[in-house]
Formats: sequence, structure tokens, C-alpha cells
Amino acid sequence: MQLPVLYEDNHLLVVNKPAGLPTMGVADDRPTVLSLARTYIKQKYNKPGNVYLGIVSRLDAPVTGVLLIARTSKAAKRLTESFRTRAVEKSYLALVEGHLDRPAGKLEHFVRKDERHRRMHTTTSTADGAQHAILDYRVLEELSERSLVQVSLITGRKHQIRVQLAKCGHPIVGDRKYGAIGSFAAGIALHAHRLLVPHPVGAAPLEVVAPLPASWPKLNLGEPE
Repeated sequence: MQLPVLYEDNHLLVVNKPAGLPTMGVADDRPTVLSLARTYIKQKYNKPGNVYLGIVSRLDAPVTGVLLIARTSKAAKRLTESFRTRAVEKSYLALVEGHLDRPAGKLEHFVRKDERHRRMHTTTSTADGAQHAILDYRVLEELSERSLVQVSLITGRKHQIRVQLAKCGHPIVGDRKYGAIGSFAAGIALHAHRLLVPHPVGAAPLEVVAPLPASWPKLNLGEPE
């Protein structure tokens, strides 16, 4: 498997992650974004020995789209700080079940990990391990029984978009873990579409957009903001 490269320089590698591929952190015999990216860099630049790459943000295995990788420890440190201070804009496209009550809005919940079932769930603000989760959404298109929604993350919690949309009664298509009924061709219908980040060297804004996978239906995206 070869990763589609969206942007590359001496400091960064940005790829369009396919569905079903973990970012990292699985058994050594399973391919990941990190292992494939290392192979790509080693082969392209004839790098001997170990290749340094730093994952500064992750995507769930069934999710597709823009994934940012640092090629140096200096870049990794600066990018991590940009994410921590929310200097990064991340925009997702989600195909959800049903039609939302409002064409745009903000979702706020408290979420925490359910280690037993390996998922997240909403909870109260005072519960042990509770994390504040905030996102903005905008409906781009309404289909017969589904809606195309643009999501902008304010916080970055595990499974955040998946659990918050499901809590509102609109799970992402194909996301059986969070209550979806309908199936999807590959993974789930959640795609990291656009990333705007200060470049770690010089801090000029870098914008990267990942086209939708071929498994998605034909949609009228317009120009998502």
C-alpha cells in the first residue's frame, strides 16, 4: 500500500489517509500510516537506518483524510504547540443519518472513555475523567435520508465528532460503534477534509485539502469554509 501524499517538504509530510488504516499503535505485523510513511521516506530519499517521523495528530482507523506528520523533532514540537494552543483549523465532512433540526450550530458535551467497550460516551461535567468537547457544524446538503455536514473542531477529543453527532440522534453513516444503521462502502462517512496550520518553520499558514475518497457518493460540496 502506498500513501497518497498531499504535501511534502523538509519539515512536513501530509498524507490522505485511506479507510481502515490505523495511524499508529498496533501490532508490528499490521501496516500503519507511520510505518508506511517511514518506508516512503526511506525509499524516496535513500535514508539509511531509522527515519524520524512524528505523528502530531491522529485519525481513527475508519476515518479518511488529511493527516499531518512531522519530519523533524523541532517541527513536531512546534506543531504540537500549535495544536495545544488551538492555532490549527481542522474541517471535516460527515455524512450523517437523518436531517438536523438546525442548519448550523455548536455542540457541547462532556465525554469520557469507556475502557471496557473501547469507545467514548457523553457524561456529566463532574464525572471522573470528563473532558469538554466542543464543535461547530454546518449542513451543506440534505439528501433523501441523510445530511452532509461540515464540522470544525474546537477541541480535539477521542472519537469526538462520532460521539457528539450520535448523541444528537445523527450518527455518521456506517459508524456501527455509535449506533448507525446504514452501511458505508469503506470505513465510515467521516473525512478530514481541510487543515490550516502555521508552518513550523517561518509560521506562514499552510492549507491542505484532501479530496473525498471514491467510495463516497457524488456530492455538491461547493466551497466549504
